Amino acid sequence: MSANSRLTIAAHALAWIGLYQRQGYEVATSEQLASSANTNPVVIRRLLGELRRAGLVESRRGAGAGWSMARELNAITLLDVYEAVEQGPLFALHRATPDQSCAIGCNIQPVMQDIYAGIEKTLRHELSRITMEDVLRDILATPR
Repeated sequence: MSANSRLTIAAHALAWIGLYQRQGYEVATSEQLASSANTNPVVIRRLLGELRRAGLVESRRGAGAGWSMARELNAITLLDVYEAVEQGPLFALHRATPDQSCAIGCNIQPVMQDIYAGIEKTLRHELSRITMEDVLRDILATPR
């Protein structure tokens, strides 16, 4: 099982674009963002497309093409980013129904579903408390 890095890469891209714009630049390219995140520009473009659909970034085509913030960093929470790039539940249940004649199999799904619902509620609450401005501030305050 591998960890999902979509939220982290999306936050990376937003922080980068936000800082880049504060430095006086209008738009950032997916190639610049991919270089910073050490990933393929296609990965960045897909995530940025999802962030655009959520109203977090804007894109410009043609001469001077690139990506810019659609909202200020202090108006974007990590929950906004999470909801833009993560589809489906945080945890999944069995793909096939477990053996209903088994003492564990007959009740594991509803029990785990309740546990997962509580974890998801806590995660969403915590993500809603942190803005991208907070993330950028902490990044800039961390020594290299």
